[in-house]
Amino acid sequence: MRSVSPRQSRAALIAAALGFVVVLLDVSVVNVALDTLRLAFGTGVSGLQWVVNAYTLVFAAMLLTTGALGDRLGARRVFTMGFALFTAASLACGLASSLEALVIARIAQGLGAALLVPNSLSMLQQAFPDPEQRSRAVGWWGAAGGIALAAGPVLGGLLVTHAGWRSIFLINLPIGLAGMYLTRRHAMPGSPVRRRPFDLPGQGAAILALAAFTVALTEAGHLGWRHPLVRDGLLVALAAAMGFIVIESRSKAPMLPLSLFRIPAFAVASACGVIVNFAYYGLIFVFSLFFQVEQRLSPQDTGLAFLPMTIVLMAVNVIAGRLINRLGPRRLMVFGLTVAALGYVLLLPVSIEGAYARLVVPMLIAGSGIAVMVPTMTNATLSSVDAAQAGIASGVLNSARQVGGMLGVAVFGFLVRNTEPEAFMRGMHQSILAAVVLLLAGSAMCVLGIRRDRRMVA
Repeated sequence: MRSVSPRQSRAALIAAALGFVVVLLDVSVVNVALDTLRLAFGTGVSGLQWVVNAYTLVFAAMLLTTGALGDRLGARRVFTMGFALFTAASLACGLASSLEALVIARIAQGLGAALLVPNSLSMLQQAFPDPEQRSRAVGWWGAAGGIALAAGPVLGGLLVTHAGWRSIFLINLPIGLAGMYLTRRHAMPGSPVRRRPFDLPGQGAAILALAAFTVALTEAGHLGWRHPLVRDGLLVALAAAMGFIVIESRSKAPMLPLSLFRIPAFAVASACGVIVNFAYYGLIFVFSLFFQVEQRLSPQDTGLAFLPMTIVLMAVNVIAGRLINRLGPRRLMVFGLTVAALGYVLLLPVSIEGAYARLVVPMLIAGSGIAVMVPTMTNATLSSVDAAQAGIASGVLNSARQVGGMLGVAVFGFLVRNTEPEAFMRGMHQSILAAVVLLLAGSAMCVLGIRRDRRMVA
């Protein structure tokens, strides 16, 4: 193996971090532009849901396969392809003249994001052969993503207010060009291997199930549950999901080994990943509409309104990582889910006329609970499987979290589909209550499904 110079390693780390930054930036930055997009394209809540979920849908569905693609073609090559696609798609988003064009460009962005994330970690593995240095590099990579997630709403609000909504996508162009340059110039090319074959039937069934279910939930808001598109979409989603399970149970090299779900801790951590993102991203979507449409805040003020929650997410994330070895994932997951539920319960009295100051403490509490969950779920997942399955287990957890976020936006978007103040607030309270119930159910699952085991705190 060719030796890696410190300069190459640093440049590869910066490139990998930039890839993670643009992916997470575009998860959060769009929310503060929802009302601006609504007015620009004359659309309703369902149209806004597609702007958010088109990206997440493809990102979630393709994560496992794009990791296998990197194994076959080399992580640097696939990472560069992802950056090129993401940058071109961002340009298309910024130039979109219709809602349909924007949604199609967001789909392409989602595919680019799926190519970037797993292969950015593979590049770090090649750039930092020493385990201790690699651990620190992954820490910096994660910190960069955390900063992007926290800064997204604020940066997006400033850009939308002073440069228009198109700027939130065009900002990705210089980042993408810099990332591609650093990758091609400094990252190790790596050696393609054929470790994991493609599971094309399983991938097709997964995409069909997720897409049909998302279409049905999103369009039910203005078409109604009896409309053929909604009814047939649910039937197709059910049939595709059942087909996916059959395919994966019979495949010699499944993209999602069902045997992993026979491990209680893994199954519970994956379910909690769905629940946490369902509640967090679903309510971020709802509160974005609440601030912009109901309280008439500017995009800039909306971004600042989310700042307490996003800052505490980043800070508590670091603290939680240090507490895992002392308390164990079981206790921390129960604590995190319960605290998040408490924070959202305190948000139930929210009203359009209410002062923002009353929301700050509940948002800080809810954000703290969510932040505790993120590293703890990952630890529980990786500790519950053999080292040889760590990559696929991590991929499953990340896919589960993205699916949860997508479903949260779809379901809660349906509940707040009517933006008339009284109807919207009723749907908002229903959304908050649903999140609380799910978080408490997740806490109960952790108590029952994760046993105290020395391996779980290793």
